[in-house]
Amino acid sequence: MSARPVLVSHALCPYVQRAAIVLAEKGVAFARRDVDLADKPAWFLAVSPLGKTPVLLVGDTAIFESAVICEYLEDTEPPALHPTDPLARARHRAWMEFGSNVLNAIAALYNAPTEAALAERARDLQLRFAQLEAELGDGPFFAGACFSLVDAVFAPVFRYFDVLDRLGLDVLHGLANVAAWRRSLADRASVRAAAAADYGERLLDFISRRPSALALRAHALAASPAAV
Repeated sequence: MSARPVLVSHALCPYVQRAAIVLAEKGVAFARRDVDLADKPAWFLAVSPLGKTPVLLVGDTAIFESAVICEYLEDTEPPALHPTDPLARARHRAWMEFGSNVLNAIAALYNAPTEAALAERARDLQLRFAQLEAELGDGPFFAGACFSLVDAVFAPVFRYFDVLDRLGLDVLHGLANVAAWRRSLADRASVRAAAAADYGERLLDFISRRPSALALRAHALAASPAAV
């Protein structure tokens, strides 16, 4: 890659994080430009037809959608983060799509309007992670010793649970393989660098502003003596 790319970002976007992780894993120096998705500037809409982050600016070319960005980087930058075997590679791509589905389920969770709806959506998430539990081996990563694009997808997923755990949602309870994978990803330098140090507090603030049951829990947490 001749010119240093620019990753157009939003501070809380998990899809931005997966692109940042892949860039870091491949040793690609890049700049980061944050955008306010509540007040999208014209320059951003010109490079992001869907009005979403991330966008990777490579010279005069804008690449949008995180999966496409990751595949572009896989095609152009070593080391390889996909398996070489076509069947194994297809399996990894399928679990990447599963990871995006989990992110949709998390959005449904923090938008659940009542405690009953919240409990139902938490159960749905637990079932999804139980499916993952059955797929994981000895670790430390999805495919064993080698960090892959599947890991880049799920690292931002697990970052949500740093906050969800604080709000009393023990979604990952009893899933030993998932818990070990979560710890391994949290320790990875590329994962730590993908989000700002105050990400957790920003996410908690974002949740607290939703018209949701989880927002009420966030307000109660903020008001509790232990939170002071």
